[in-house]
Amino acid sequence: MLPDFVMYGLDLLTTLFIFLVGVGVFGVIVVYVLDITQTSNAVRRNYPVIGHFRDIFSNLGEFFRQYFFAMDREEMPFNRAERNWVYGAAANKDNTVPFGSTKHLEEVGSKIFVNCPFPTLEEDATKTKPFKIGPYCKNPYIAKSFFNISGMSYGAISKPAILSLSKGASIAGCWMNTGEGALSPYHLEGGADIVFQIGTAKYGVRKDDASLDLKKLEKIAAHDQVKMFEVKLSQGAKPGKGGILPGEKVTAEIAEIRGINVGEDSISPNRHPEIDSIDELLDFIKTVRDTTGKPVGIKTVIGAYGWIESLCKEIHKRGIESAPDFITIDGGDGGTGAAPMPLMDNVGLQLKESLPMVADILIRFGLKKRIPIIVSGKLITPSDVAWALCAGANFVNSARGFMFALGCIQAMRCNKNTCPTGITTHNLRLQRGLNPKDKSTKVANYCLNMVHEVEIIAHSCGVPEPHMLKRKHVRIMQDQGRSVSMEDLYPYPDTLAKYTEAA
Repeated sequence: MLPDFVMYGLDLLTTLFIFLVGVGVFGVIVVYVLDITQTSNAVRRNYPVIGHFRDIFSNLGEFFRQYFFAMDREEMPFNRAERNWVYGAAANKDNTVPFGSTKHLEEVGSKIFVNCPFPTLEEDATKTKPFKIGPYCKNPYIAKSFFNISGMSYGAISKPAILSLSKGASIAGCWMNTGEGALSPYHLEGGADIVFQIGTAKYGVRKDDASLDLKKLEKIAAHDQVKMFEVKLSQGAKPGKGGILPGEKVTAEIAEIRGINVGEDSISPNRHPEIDSIDELLDFIKTVRDTTGKPVGIKTVIGAYGWIESLCKEIHKRGIESAPDFITIDGGDGGTGAAPMPLMDNVGLQLKESLPMVADILIRFGLKKRIPIIVSGKLITPSDVAWALCAGANFVNSARGFMFALGCIQAMRCNKNTCPTGITTHNLRLQRGLNPKDKSTKVANYCLNMVHEVEIIAHSCGVPEPHMLKRKHVRIMQDQGRSVSMEDLYPYPDTLAKYTEAA
């Protein structure tokens, strides 16, 4: 016979079990009635209760595919092989692989670097030389790294993410772009060189009417860490549309930094209202450069490209000192933030087409040395970065690569404030997993290992350092399993005679 207190406990458990079953049954009945009476969803109306499993499985599908079903090279936008390389580089682990490549080298568009019979010996290799940007500025910038952190706004990503990126950039010697969300204390706290992005909403340097506030601009430029300014015309996630920050991410602090209202969706204009022509663009660049004394460039996705030629002609009319100090070309295939699918999927050229096109225009007009090219857009592995340098880029920026270095698992929750790794959320509980001390080391490791492995590719091609890579050093796979030199696909143009002196 069991003691009375045991019997009493069993009775309580039985009662609790019956109660919970009753609640469950009642809940099912309520859901059944709601489903069968609603008219907005045909599946739930025809299959009450069980129709909800469709939504559940749809939401879980991307996770199951990632871990159980997708092969290493199948996923989009970044496959497991690419992510694993970044994770390994960030952890400073051995990134060698056994048993041969799993990459489909015969696919059209695959990059094959042309190794030479007598590669550069380590003792003959040279470290990548620093690059001077903005020679006509009062304070030009000497950029140390060809691989840098692309624009990610404080607001779109979290405080510990910004701190980690800034500290990591400082360790690695690369720059960090603020994104259009303005300069936060956490950008400065990490000690990185900063590129301040002026978006169409002028966050951080705006007046009440959203026009440019030159006094605020001077105040930003007074920070020694702020090295350059980037006027954003468009970005790959949403070319032709302004930035989108959901209201749940607009905290009091972010509202103060940006100069907007707490808790309200922040939608930027789709262009700078005061820039409606080449003349107005160059005037705006001059205003920012004269005010700050620092290099000023532009960021854009290339779609129509005739305006680039018009820009070059106008620069020669005004004098090459009037040129933007750099051009950042973004790919037209999306980015980290929220964006309408029609724009992300269908508007703007990919870098494989736009980068050599813009480089050739600058060469023809004798401005390639005056206007260095920065590129961003899904370039997260050494082969991607080396290809961009071959095609004509001087620098490569990455956002999502550095997000993977922070621990991003491609959960596709960037715009929901529910990021499970704490990178793109302001939920303090979720941010606990993001330790800036640990993650900054991973950010630095990723950058330094990227530079090292691009140098390996350069040396295998027979050049002392990556900036010496040319189109002849890479072949692009075509139909029927044959590759063609990139120099044949995109032959270097001659500089137009009347512009030769500017080259």
